[in-house]
Amino acid sequence: MSVPVLYGYWRSSAAYRVRIALNLKGVAYEQAAVDLRNGEQRTPAYLKLAPHGLVPALEVDGTVLIETPAILEWMETRWPDPPLLPADPADAAIVRAMAGLIGCDIHPIANLRVLDVLRSEFHATNEQVLAWIARWIAEGFGALEVLIARHGAGYAFGERPTLADCYLVPQLYNARRYAVDMAPYPRLVAAAGRAAELPAFAAASPERQPDAAV
Repeated sequence: MSVPVLYGYWRSSAAYRVRIALNLKGVAYEQAAVDLRNGEQRTPAYLKLAPHGLVPALEVDGTVLIETPAILEWMETRWPDPPLLPADPADAAIVRAMAGLIGCDIHPIANLRVLDVLRSEFHATNEQVLAWIARWIAEGFGALEVLIARHGAGYAFGERPTLADCYLVPQLYNARRYAVDMAPYPRLVAAAGRAAELPAFAAASPERQPDAAV
């Protein structure tokens, strides 16, 4: 198999998730930067590769995979060790739900293209945009705090990293970027902090990526 190529952007939380998972599984990969701020995701060259015009995309042996959940589930099948989903089906469903709270409920309505529309079409002020972000993060994090209290044992679920942590650490990074109050979520912050200390997570952090802004 050829070396996978990850198309992403250093601050993209979706690409951040995939970097973490690749690192946890010990998969060597190359990165191809797609500058979201300059609109490279909408160029004909990138749309030919990934027609949805979003990052990340993972190219493996001529096949391009898009959408983070699909990429991560494919990786779990292709490189099963170490597993990022529990063996028990009910436990795996809980981990997927924790990931979904971020990937489905928070991220889609607080990502760059939505924020750009709020600013350009609805003339939202910066304060209104920050309030929008904080609202949806708070709703999702409130539910995650409960689930981590029930199922966490050092990490978001159990005693080792799972897909839930791959989603949680990037979303907490974003929350801190936007100065969202984390005081109501002590278990969430503790779980993410423990995961972030692992080499696989640290190497995936935005500031350590080759396209990171100086």
